[in-house]
Amino acid sequence: MCGIIGILGQLEAAPRILDALKRLEYRGYDSAGLTTLQNGRPIRRRAVGKLGELIKLVARDPAPGTAGIGHTRWATHGAPNVENAHPHAAGPVHMVHNGIIENFRELRAGLEADGIACQTETDTEVVVQLVARAMEGGMGPAEAVAATLPRLEGAFALAFLFKDEPDLMIAARHGSPLAIGWGEDEMFVGSDALALSPMTSRITYLEEGDRAVITRSGAEIFDRDGHAVDRGVETVAVEPSLVDKGAHRHFMHKEIHEQPAALNHVLSRYVAADRSRIASPAEAIDWAGLPRLIMVACGTATYAGMVAKYWFEHLAGLPVELDIASEFRYRDPPLAPAEAAIFISQSGETADTLAALRHAAGRVGTTVGVLNVTESTIAREVDLVLPTLAGREIGVASTKAFTCQMLTLACTAILAGRRRGRIDATRERALVGALLEVPRLVAEALAVEPRIAAVAQEMAGARDILYLGRGQMFPVALEGALKLKEISYIHAEGYAGGELKHGPIALIDETVPVVVMAPKDKLFDKTVSNMQEVMARGGRVVLITDADGAETAADGAWQVLRMPACDALIAPIVYAIPAQLLAYHAALAKGTDVDQPRNLAKSVTVE
Repeated sequence: MCGIIGILGQLEAAPRILDALKRLEYRGYDSAGLTTLQNGRPIRRRAVGKLGELIKLVARDPAPGTAGIGHTRWATHGAPNVENAHPHAAGPVHMVHNGIIENFRELRAGLEADGIACQTETDTEVVVQLVARAMEGGMGPAEAVAATLPRLEGAFALAFLFKDEPDLMIAARHGSPLAIGWGEDEMFVGSDALALSPMTSRITYLEEGDRAVITRSGAEIFDRDGHAVDRGVETVAVEPSLVDKGAHRHFMHKEIHEQPAALNHVLSRYVAADRSRIASPAEAIDWAGLPRLIMVACGTATYAGMVAKYWFEHLAGLPVELDIASEFRYRDPPLAPAEAAIFISQSGETADTLAALRHAAGRVGTTVGVLNVTESTIAREVDLVLPTLAGREIGVASTKAFTCQMLTLACTAILAGRRRGRIDATRERALVGALLEVPRLVAEALAVEPRIAAVAQEMAGARDILYLGRGQMFPVALEGALKLKEISYIHAEGYAGGELKHGPIALIDETVPVVVMAPKDKLFDKTVSNMQEVMARGGRVVLITDADGAETAADGAWQVLRMPACDALIAPIVYAIPAQLLAYHAALAKGTDVDQPRNLAKSVTVE
């Protein structure tokens, strides 16, 4: 969510901070700000809206100095306005924060009892006020921060600057990611390595409870108990140039069209050179001995897990329990050492998924991360990482990360089937052959875009849209509805086709388009029956099917979108493409902000 950057440098800090914040825009935000130190004097600039507003403000009213902190804020407590924007300040202290201070009301009440009135609506301000009060009582900056951190409950990544201390920055993390970058007589702090990539590739990742006292010559790191620790320095290969849209209007559109290449990367990693079997790090798991597999995720990643549940149960005979990460630990599910748990996350920093992992660690035998960012916190804490290799995804609405998650999980399910004796070599070769067709078939689905765009234009005027699917198409229907809601702001819901008559059919009339995901598979006839129920009540059906399905069931449908014929195993991946493109073109028709839709963030690092 919020993005943090901190610089103790040799060059002017403000331009470097603004450049780094551009790299963090993908996280989602509604205001931005920075503080620099000029001869030890803090200069603060804050603006509401896109980063361009802050850039214009700094151009009009410069913020000189070689030390600084910057922030993009996604509002949690308090409206997105200048007063609530970061950095926050009290006395000599300026601070930026990613996360939520859960006990801020109690802390604020204590401050008010001592005659200190907070100036903002945020949870963050209590931290800077507490540090300032400690310094007023005679503590130095490092001592004041160390005394304040144990009083905070919740999740936080923090970076502090102090008046008259141009060679000092203090950083701390608990629950939210934060990294230190090492330069030549320069030091940096950032929410991720991408923000720091133009300045350094040498990164230290702070661990839970860590606090760092940073000067231009280096950093001292202390753990939650105050002991000095060495966290090591990694060389991280991150493309230093800003990712651009190329010839595409939006990052989302570019990322949709990158899927054939990204899916090829997955196959190159997980399919053996002879193209007959799966070769994966997941070989390390005792698949034959697993009584149950647990999968945990949020949002779109949950739907990838739902599809994979079909695959693991069908191909491997392995019972799967799928949980929404935000609910997992609160219901305290029974876990056993013989079990394995898979945690699916694009960023590897998703707060709910990370909390679920920490709840499961030590209770299950093996923890696995299906992740796009292999330098992330989840990657460092699981026993085994299965990278999804989608490449950096900038658009808030996940596209290529979703299909790469599915393909990675499909490979893993085939491997599990072989190791559990459910799949022989002949069957595995056939399944792998189907997977190898995915990039070509996705490219063919993308070629239908002009027709999909025309249908989306017609759909964009609706207030409500339903998506239907059966079997593996049910999660794709849920994902299609989610994509439409995320970026077009049209109310949409996904349903299992058989559930239609158990309530949702009451919504059907001539104003409600119904998108039906129906490849010509073993459930096709059942799905068509549900479609007929919709048409009998005046509903406008958008049928997404293959040529055989269209020949059988197109009569009476309002619109038909023809996908390439494909093996049932890979149909969810192929049919994700029209779901994504319908949402994208409906959003274009509505004129919404496709890449950064309102109220959403790419990396959800707070609960």
